[in-house]
Amino acid sequence: MAKAAIHHVCRECGFRTAKWFGKCGGCGAFGSVEEEISRPAGRSASAVLPIDQVPLTPGRRERTGIGELDRALGGGLVPGAVVLLAGDPGIGKSTLLLSALDRLARPQPVLYVSGEESLQQIRLRGERLGTLSPGLHLLAETDAVVALEHARKLRPRVLAVDSIQTLALSALESAPGSVTQVREVGHRLASFAKDTDIPVILVGHVTKDGSIAGPRVLEHLVDTVLFFEGDRSHAYRVLRAHKNRFGSTNEIGVFEMKSEGLVEVPNPSALFLAERPRGAHSRVAVDAAVNYELSVHDMCVATIGIGARQSHAADA
Repeated sequence: MAKAAIHHVCRECGFRTAKWFGKCGGCGAFGSVEEEISRPAGRSASAVLPIDQVPLTPGRRERTGIGELDRALGGGLVPGAVVLLAGDPGIGKSTLLLSALDRLARPQPVLYVSGEESLQQIRLRGERLGTLSPGLHLLAETDAVVALEHARKLRPRVLAVDSIQTLALSALESAPGSVTQVREVGHRLASFAKDTDIPVILVGHVTKDGSIAGPRVLEHLVDTVLFFEGDRSHAYRVLRAHKNRFGSTNEIGVFEMKSEGLVEVPNPSALFLAERPRGAHSRVAVDAAVNYELSVHDMCVATIGIGARQSHAADA
């Protein structure tokens, strides 16, 4: 029987070394190197084919039914693609995901694996959002092997995992959410997507500085990285594509959070300029491939002596 190998891996950049060091030799971070125990597992050999003999399937995309999301994805979900949806806690990632899965479940079933919420909690959110399609299958599970077994049996149109930091492999001794678990679970899910041509959507957490929690190799592993941005104290959210192997990264989607969930904003300029005063000046700003019309205001107050102050504001 093959002996388990012990390595030390940096949780920031994925740098591997046989010995432990206080400072990572790859990115220079201190205290980021953790021990990893890997056990060898057998797998079948892959086929080698000339490039002109690789079989091609007609290109198609699975449209989610949410126009702003499809735009950020480059037109929809590509078969076998792995999409990472990241954002701050409470920004609306699970709400957007549940709404998209409800629309995708109309022709054939989809599978939503949740490691953070119970089935009852998801059902209550579905009641509020009106996302109760019979084809939307729910699974509350934190074991990645069990989740993949259910996915292989169901053969869903789309597999969604919320979140990847909560899934773990029992064969690994590290805790869920650690660099080892996130990397290995990510590899298992990506292999499932490529082998079955089933798109996989992963929800990811972010750190205090706004980067995706877990190893950097996770961002390299997936095909598309979407960031859901916005202030939780305001109603508007922006979905940006930071990486997209099957589309442009110059597309964004704009949403408004309402009581019934996230609502698309097809014309942000009209919304931002709804309260523009008569005679106010405006200009056009470009964000990604979307043009916005902004209302610019200048307020000047007469002062006596030195230290004059000016105030500038822009409505956007």
